[in-house]
Amino acid sequence: MEVTPRRSRSRTLQQRAVHLDIGYVSQDQTMTPEVAMTARGTPSRFLQSVLQNGVGRYVCQLKRVSLIFSKNGQSSLGVREFIEDGVVEFAKKNPGIVVYVSPESCRIPKIVAEYLNGSVKKELVTNKTSQQIAELITKMANQSGLDIIRIRKPFHTNSPSIQGQWHPFTNRPPSTKPVGPQAK
Repeated sequence: MEVTPRRSRSRTLQQRAVHLDIGYVSQDQTMTPEVAMTARGTPSRFLQSVLQNGVGRYVCQLKRVSLIFSKNGQSSLGVREFIEDGVVEFAKKNPGIVVYVSPESCRIPKIVAEYLNGSVKKELVTNKTSQQIAELITKMANQSGLDIIRIRKPFHTNSPSIQGQWHPFTNRPPSTKPVGPQAK
């Protein structure tokens, strides 16, 4: 009888991560998930900032916005109005973001946002008004480019305390007893 080797659990996690497009970090030749899968099947991670952004100076994570639209298509009317009215104002407010305007013969107008971490997000703006497009681009400028996933806990530390959590009796001698109501 031929013995088949048992497949490791990390291989299964790696296959799931590739399917869900989740990054993996290799540590000591073992594969550990950067974003773990929960029992509910949704990816989750601890709260983190992008490259400690905001600790020193703030760096906008959006580096490039491309507005792709048709010159005469009815579905691109809102994009053309935004280009006439709001794109210069947006570019003045956000000097770190490069705005490309590409009139192409396309049926569906879209906004392509490229972030510093390499992620690219596409938003279809068919039949949207100039105001809706301005709100959408502002929302993209305020995002980090990371996927929106469930946060495990609203706090996380890389160096947990070995002393334990603080409470009101931490620094009192052990002989001190809590004082209850006193009889008169």
